[in-house]
Amino acid sequence: MIRIGNASGFYGDRFAAVREMLEGGELDVLTGDYLAELTMLILGRDRAKDANLGYARTFLRQLEDCLGLALEKGVKIVSNAGGLNPAGLAVAIDKLGLGAQVAWVTGDDVRSRFPDALTANAYLGAWGIARCLESGADVVVTGRVTDASLVVGPAAAHFGWSRDDWDALAGATVAGHVLECGTQATGGNYSFFSEIDVSRPGFPIAEVHADGSSVITKHDGTGGAVTVDTVTAQLLYEIGAPAYPGPDVVSHFDTIRLDPHERGVRISEVRGSAPPDTLKVCLNYLGGFRNSTTFVLCGLDIEAKADLVRRQLESALGSDGLTWTLARTEHVDADTEEAASALLHVTVKTTDPQRAKAFSRAGIELALGSYPGFHVTAPPGDGTPFGVYKPAYVPRDSVAHQAILPGGEVVGV
Repeated sequence: MIRIGNASGFYGDRFAAVREMLEGGELDVLTGDYLAELTMLILGRDRAKDANLGYARTFLRQLEDCLGLALEKGVKIVSNAGGLNPAGLAVAIDKLGLGAQVAWVTGDDVRSRFPDALTANAYLGAWGIARCLESGADVVVTGRVTDASLVVGPAAAHFGWSRDDWDALAGATVAGHVLECGTQATGGNYSFFSEIDVSRPGFPIAEVHADGSSVITKHDGTGGAVTVDTVTAQLLYEIGAPAYPGPDVVSHFDTIRLDPHERGVRISEVRGSAPPDTLKVCLNYLGGFRNSTTFVLCGLDIEAKADLVRRQLESALGSDGLTWTLARTEHVDADTEEAASALLHVTVKTTDPQRAKAFSRAGIELALGSYPGFHVTAPPGDGTPFGVYKPAYVPRDSVAHQAILPGGEVVGV
């Protein structure tokens, strides 16, 4: 088998997890998932300010702390932290001076087809990762690959799977889907959290076998739990139809078998079929500017107070782009001011940055001329840019999926 752990489910996850996973027990590969649609927007704004950025800088700091330990233990590192600039991240890792063999995967950037987009990235699969590992890489960083590919790639390289080993690929995809959100598989965000200790859940591990079956587990002595229920909860995350399409295989989730195992949960009998001829693309556009504030309405006549401030603000600013939400959080006969208060949230979205700033002025100018007890939870600022996400699809054979090996050789996959 190959023992693949996870140390990150999103950009901002537990910083100490990389060291915890390396020190906690045996691993062959340690993965980290840092990308989501919102993350691509954040990295796009970073890159717009500095062309040398566009990758998850947290990951680089984690490697500064732990790459030497990983090399000492012989643990391969595979992560999509390259984001929009995997080459830049690879160079930065080389500069750590630890002698690691670093490779990266590219080809996902398809902005040339969507010129108005801030970011446009196709979801690549596992074969670029596999090729990098087959070349002897110690660290593999990628751009936008599917989350599960971080597990499928190492498994495919380890077992020498072919591209039509559909059942094995599907089994590894399911294992990758369990691992991709980190501690969500070990009790984090679990509906029955009160039944287990989730004070500090450990990160998950998949022991993947040659047929694609796996055992989901975690290091001994770590918190949380790996049960059929916690694994099921994660398996159902972001799933629509049982036929789960990916760039390498369609995994049929209605064939999954879960069984309790002495170290966690065994996943078996997953069936796969050929992937679609298209790749999904994550598009992010700059949508304009957003500003918001929250008016606190205390005591009697909550609806009338909300109506007054709404009429006043719309009279000063206009109603275009304003959204209002009245949260009736107040309690009858409350014993504190806070418990007697409702919250009126208002947000403006606009393409005009000056209007976003004017929103702040218009709201605060009401302070002495509106409802009794006027105050806000915090004064609004100048407004911030917001993004708009859209999916798209491109033909698979039109995307140049490439692996850049440690010696610099570029290999099409």
